Amino acid sequence: MSVQPGWYIDPADRDTRRYWDGEGWIGAPIPADATPPAGPPPPEPTPPSASAPPAGGTTAPGPPAAPGRPGQPPHPPGYAPQPGPGPWPGPGQPGPRPHGPGQPGPGPQGWGPPPQGWGPPLPGQPYPPWAGRPPEPRPHGLPLASFGARLVARLIDLGIVFLLNALVNGWFVWQYVQEISPLLREAARRVDAGDRSTEPLPPPGQRTDGLLVVILLIAVALWIAYEVPSMASRGQSFGKRVMNVRAVPVEADQPLGVGRALRRWSTLGLPTLLWFCCGFGLLLQLVDALSPLFDHPLRQALHDKRAQTVVVQVPRGTPQPTPQDRTDPPGDTP
Repeated sequence: MSVQPGWYIDPADRDTRRYWDGEGWIGAPIPADATPPAGPPPPEPTPPSASAPPAGGTTAPGPPAAPGRPGQPPHPPGYAPQPGPGPWPGPGQPGPRPHGPGQPGPGPQGWGPPPQGWGPPLPGQPYPPWAGRPPEPRPHGLPLASFGARLVARLIDLGIVFLLNALVNGWFVWQYVQEISPLLREAARRVDAGDRSTEPLPPPGQRTDGLLVVILLIAVALWIAYEVPSMASRGQSFGKRVMNVRAVPVEADQPLGVGRALRRWSTLGLPTLLWFCCGFGLLLQLVDALSPLFDHPLRQALHDKRAQTVVVQVPRGTPQPTPQDRTDPPGDTP
């Protein structure tokens, strides 16, 4: 399994970070605590040709370069080569000369191909896995938000939406309760009296279904008005600002834009309209809310995958992003 390209801690120097392009290290290292660039480093200048000797003298031939990219190890960080069967030269004896895979080179008898694990893998063979747990991604140089912080932020937002519904939707909820109260009172009376009568319960009022649809539509509209504009301009609702987390596009640290924010919300919010179907919509929302626990390595919820966003932890004291006046900033891609 090959390691995905990205900035990782250099196993040879834990105080630096380098870019791994899937085959080898490229570019100059940067400090481990520095924010890496969004992509690979710029190419290094080509060194002068080593074939021309300096003026006034000659250079002694050096050992052959290791296979792979010039000056770079051929394997991912943390990979330790495993020596294969011998015999191999002892101290003071010359090493094996270069030769092709599977072909014995000129030298003492018994010198065969290099031991397993030396050099890049042969065609068709996978690269060795990471030694230990791979480093956690840091989108745009920021750590991923924990599930606990995301959950608390979502509960804060749902509490605010509930208060808005109590103010705007309260009258419709009261009318709905009045319509179903005869059914509830009769059911409670039978339970208290131990009545096992098979007579049907009184039906709810004729306006019950209509009131339920109106209540759900108002609830969805209030949720959209509360969350989508703030997420589009800043990537943060009130709950996310309290918990210092922010949603950003996967490809760039930019505002989400209206289109992306609406796609992100709809995956979680539209199932509210299915609450009247035996709570099926609530079940879908619960699955969406728990999905970051099972997604690796970016901890994306289903609504994050729909909008191609990630939720990152913002350090305290970081200035809030400036709201965008445009409805489709550069981060809002289809």
